[in-house]
Amino acid sequence: MAFSPAHFFQNAWPLNAHSTASRAWLSPPVVSRTLPASRRLSSRFVISAQYNSHRLYGNFASSTARSPVSSKVENGGENTEDHPIDTVDDNEIADEPLKLLERDFSGSPYVPVYVMLPLSIINMNCELVDPDDLLHQLRTLKSINVDGVMVDCWWGIVEAQAPQVYNWSGYKRLFQIVRDMQLKLQVVMSFHECGGNVGDDVHIPLPEWVREIGRSNPDIFFTDKEGRRNPECLSWGIDKERVLKGRTAVEIYFDYMRSFRVEFDEFFANGIISEIEIGLGPCGELRYPSYPANHGWQYPGIGEFQCYDQYLLRSLTKAAEARGHLFWAKGPDNTGHYNSCPHETGFFCDGGEYDSYYGRFFLNWYSKVLVDHGDRVLALANLAFEGTCIAVKLSGIHWWYKTASHAAELTAGFYNPCNRDGYAPIAEMLQKHGAALNFTCVELRTLDQEEGFPEALADPEGLVWQVLNSAWDVSIPVASENALPCYDREGYNKILENAKPLNDPDGRHLSAFTYLRLTPVLMETHNFTEFERFVKRMHGEAVPDQGRVAFPTT
Repeated sequence: MAFSPAHFFQNAWPLNAHSTASRAWLSPPVVSRTLPASRRLSSRFVISAQYNSHRLYGNFASSTARSPVSSKVENGGENTEDHPIDTVDDNEIADEPLKLLERDFSGSPYVPVYVMLPLSIINMNCELVDPDDLLHQLRTLKSINVDGVMVDCWWGIVEAQAPQVYNWSGYKRLFQIVRDMQLKLQVVMSFHECGGNVGDDVHIPLPEWVREIGRSNPDIFFTDKEGRRNPECLSWGIDKERVLKGRTAVEIYFDYMRSFRVEFDEFFANGIISEIEIGLGPCGELRYPSYPANHGWQYPGIGEFQCYDQYLLRSLTKAAEARGHLFWAKGPDNTGHYNSCPHETGFFCDGGEYDSYYGRFFLNWYSKVLVDHGDRVLALANLAFEGTCIAVKLSGIHWWYKTASHAAELTAGFYNPCNRDGYAPIAEMLQKHGAALNFTCVELRTLDQEEGFPEALADPEGLVWQVLNSAWDVSIPVASENALPCYDREGYNKILENAKPLNDPDGRHLSAFTYLRLTPVLMETHNFTEFERFVKRMHGEAVPDQGRVAFPTT
């Protein structure tokens, strides 16, 4: 029986409003390339490739329907003879790697490339660590025309000792070195704790005086249904509560940002600081801390709602009263735990309570708290940084994207089930404040997720496509960064594909890309050579080895 992609989609999972299949009409066409008749592929690879074929526009091509229908392919414009492609067992390996043409990005729009500096570059005394080594690394980055660097300005370092006592000394020395190297700066206002997340190699807690308040009033922190507190950042429930030595949380953020703007005025005046990214939650991202590793979460768990501190519960009660259903003033009690799967819960399963009257009320309130927090902080950020581009980072929660409820997104505050666009309200809020969107996971390929974690029903490509279009629909700049370390050409090609969509009728492209992050591994000869090639292509330059790339079949 011939393999049908449509039949595969319908039987593998239900189509939904965000599914790859249902949005196939949005994607640019795929151009097939020559595939010799002798090439034999494992069936696992071909099925996955066909599933992703409409997404791999420009970089990679895939065959059409399987045997007995033969595949006609092209090579340099010449049609080749039709050849049937044999199906083999999953354990059978291709005779040789599949080589497919790379997309040529020469002459394409210039997308600036920044590199994140190491987390440990400033120590807890706000001193620059090893400036000589930093200078050497910046010279190396400058030699390949990297546009600039990104650095976190940690609240837990700068205002560590006492309220409104700021120490910017180490950052001032760092910024001077960056300026001397004629590089640009993206600066993150980091109001969260560093440590305990993927890629964190240092521990930078919140200021000691804040933690002291938290010991007597732990409700200033996000709380799960079991009552466990998360000291990674402040609960949005205290945005307007004067519980921090006479100040509200948003007043603290504004005072910090205003102090930074005054201290570094010369770097704004001469254009060295090109962007300020406003930290709005855990990891600096606008989301709830719904999947904390320190509470036992492991990928691909759905996470848990984080609304059980007294301040957010009070907000929920007010919302329920306004709706006229006071008995809705509670969180759902059938949501499983951090590492549950959606189908194991009464709330997130297909047809579950998430889509009931109560479920829709709760999720509307939960997601509105997130949007309102961003709205409040960005209004003050625009006052502090008037005339400077500001940005907000969203995390790419791609697991369980192929299910109806999108459970992992729901617990993080993105009300994005199959029948609703949860990113449009966020994009509209950003547009209101003239803020750019910085999105992660642009290097991830759905095919790889299918092979590595098939049970997660993840679709990073579908998620990226949805979020980028939600932002572009309201005409706000979109930047991105990789979610995990990336050193290979395959990952870079995926970033390029998302950065400069093929045949986009409006010519849309990313405003910038920030690489995660400057490490000794990146500076290794082979990895750095590959990175230099990537930078050239992001800048729209030709590369000498443009051509075919090997694509693994196992």
